[in-house]
Amino acid sequence: MEPLLSGSDFNQLRAFVAVGELASFSRAAERLGVSPSALSQTVRALEERIGTRLFNRTTRSVALTEAGETLLRRVRPAVSELGDAIGAMRASRGRPAGVVRIHAFRSAAETCLEPILPAFAQAYPDIVLDITLDDAVVDLVAGGFDAAIRIGEVIERDMVALRLGPDLRHVPVATPGYLAAHGTPAHPRDLVHHRCIRWRWPGRMTPYAWEFCDDGTWFEVAVDGPLIVNDKEMALRATLQGVGIGFPVERTVSQHVAAGRLVRLLEPWCATFPGLYLCYPRQRQMAPALRAFVDALRNPAAVQASGATPPVVSVCPT
Repeated sequence: MEPLLSGSDFNQLRAFVAVGELASFSRAAERLGVSPSALSQTVRALEERIGTRLFNRTTRSVALTEAGETLLRRVRPAVSELGDAIGAMRASRGRPAGVVRIHAFRSAAETCLEPILPAFAQAYPDIVLDITLDDAVVDLVAGGFDAAIRIGEVIERDMVALRLGPDLRHVPVATPGYLAAHGTPAHPRDLVHHRCIRWRWPGRMTPYAWEFCDDGTWFEVAVDGPLIVNDKEMALRATLQGVGIGFPVERTVSQHVAAGRLVRLLEPWCATFPGLYLCYPRQRQMAPALRAFVDALRNPAAVQASGATPPVVSVCPT
């Protein structure tokens, strides 16, 4: 009968799974909090122990061998289960602890994250929130994230998704000065004759095509204009400066519309779409630290301040 896993056995398998998921020693090392050289030695020790090469390595890439793919399929669920079990046992002896890595759209920072931070920091002094603000749609598992906050339209089907806010809608806006100089579009297709400020999803080459709805049917307008950005705040500032017509989320410009700095356009064709959701991979047993974060987002009023020393909160905009 094979003896139980030793601590070094588990560490080797955990290292192997991290590299296999991320296809990168440097990123896996960052996830595990070790140096790339130490991680490489750990994986080589596993390969020597089982007598099989698990990765094909070059100076630029890392890829699983056929044997590595087979092993990863078999051991990844077990390693995850063991990690969750150990975390649960630790939590049962005290307060939730550990690092929760969150990937969030920039729009979620002000509306969802920042309001809960003071109470959460006091209630859970042993939890570190490592937050990356980025409008890219990333693979949570490959990126080493525990959860994400993003709009409902870009959530994978196999994710657990919890609504955090109301539906949203984009609406074209322009300054009174721009409209006086260039006229007011009467239909969304008139926008092709206007100077529009376009936005591009991070990591994509083609700008987002503006979407409108006519009697329940959505259609796109490929607008043109003098400016393409991948930052919505910059797009809004350019709109306020009269550079062209912007297409922001309505709630972000309501104050400017009320003050007369911007004018809403084409509202009959502007329909709502799913707003912000918290999403995370399905799992048998959620880590206590992640459960505390999920509960805090779903019910901020329930987070009780304990008066303890706040945890580290790392916010990384990309």
